[in-house]
Amino acid sequence: MQVPFYTSTREYHNRKAEFDKAIQEVLEKGDFILGSAVREFENEVKAYTKSKHAIGVANGSDALVLASDICELKTGTEVLTPVFTFFASTSCFVRLGAKPNFVDVDEETFLMDLHQAESRITKNTRGILPVHLFTHMVDMTHCMDIAKKHNLSVIEDAAEAFGMEQKYQGEWKAAGCIGDFGVYSFFPTKTLGGYGDGGMITTQNDEYFAKAKSLRVHGTTVKYYHDYVGYNSRLDTLQAAILRVKLQKIDEGIEKRLSHANLYRELLKDIDAIKLPVIKGENKPVYYVFTIKAEKRDALAEYLKNAGIGTSIYYPVPLHLQKCFSDLNHKKGDFPVAEKLCTEVIALPMYPELTKEEIEYTCEKIRAFYKG
Repeated sequence: MQVPFYTSTREYHNRKAEFDKAIQEVLEKGDFILGSAVREFENEVKAYTKSKHAIGVANGSDALVLASDICELKTGTEVLTPVFTFFASTSCFVRLGAKPNFVDVDEETFLMDLHQAESRITKNTRGILPVHLFTHMVDMTHCMDIAKKHNLSVIEDAAEAFGMEQKYQGEWKAAGCIGDFGVYSFFPTKTLGGYGDGGMITTQNDEYFAKAKSLRVHGTTVKYYHDYVGYNSRLDTLQAAILRVKLQKIDEGIEKRLSHANLYRELLKDIDAIKLPVIKGENKPVYYVFTIKAEKRDALAEYLKNAGIGTSIYYPVPLHLQKCFSDLNHKKGDFPVAEKLCTEVIALPMYPELTKEEIEYTCEKIRAFYKG
């Protein structure tokens, strides 16, 4: 049996007529740049997340850069960011001149250790970038308390968190709708993923919204009149059309992911060599991926590969040990939890179209590996 780590083709064939119709409508209209599908998708995301504003951009990385720019995370400033995350969570402000102030993570949830984050604040710290990683959100009550106390901008990296919610001030709030900005990625593998790159910025601030909308088109509000030195970062109309189709059944997809996660938990719960995902606090999780901590992780990955099962390593190297950040003079041992996780964490196949038989086969092979 072959079990791909991810595939888009199953969903496409299941809903081919809907996708083809959406794409054909864009081709017929010819409004490829910031066309009607982009505006409609932005409005639908606002309705789904209950965000005041949503701005479609070219990808999740650009969304982070634009938000960092508006928050003035620039030369002379520092930003608190987890060391166990995707590169863009830090490169977004480093390219603007800001310095990463790395923070270790919780060994069970893999999320930013907020107690350590507050202890690392300096006179130059201007922002905090909580990353809602894998399954559920950073404790945003604690995060916002720190931000308010120290006057920090908050950019929620919700690239993996579309659909996640958390109880905040007595209400359920969507990931990306609590801080100054939220950012989403619509990379194909994401819970809401397109057929190419795509991203979105959310904010509740009218001024931030106006500036983000301008920055995505070279800093213009009127064509050829530039208020800022902006970017060329617009959500493609074809991608927006595809994402609108997917958004219609996003809750159904999230429920299927949860069902898959529960089956994984049931089939793997008695294997001592692995630890299953931990959810803390008042969260509504979304299983973008199903990550486990595994003994002999690399050997397990190779074994599963030989059995036809796709996996992914999140992440092989923590950010403080990446070559591009060598000027910060970090060394092994500086962030021990993240360093250990980089030797243990592995993601198993997780997408709505995954079958019960494929999950059972995957778990059977994991069990066989540890039995030797």
